[in-house]
Amino acid sequence: MKGLTIGQLAKQAQVNIETIRYYERRGLIPEPPRRESGYRQYSPDTVARITFIKRAQELGFSLKEIQELLSLRVDPGTTTGDIKGRAEAKLADIKAKIHDLERMKKALMRLAASCRGRGTTSECPILDALESRRD
Repeated sequence: MKGLTIGQLAKQAQVNIETIRYYERRGLIPEPPRRESGYRQYSPDTVARITFIKRAQELGFSLKEIQELLSLRVDPGTTTGDIKGRAEAKLADIKAKIHDLERMKKALMRLAASCRGRGTTSECPILDALESRRD
């Protein structure tokens, strides 16, 4: 079986070469064997692994969390319940972030509504609100 060069892998996985090297350094993909010429020789399975990493990132998982998911996948003691627990924890994190973003949105809407958009910056209610201390 002929392995893939880093360029071929990057093209098939739709990432850049530096991403592949970074994933290698982080231990997300195994360091491949090298050809006699010194070029890396990646397994075609690496494309699927990179696709897994990218999809997990799109769902909000950090690279550290993805490393844990990859480790759980090969751990014979892992159950689907373990994976579901990770997904539910990530969902709770996302809900908390959405809540925080909604709170920030409302505060900014109130500040923007309080500003006429005319006058000097010394009379800006937005800047005044940002400078005031809430104790």
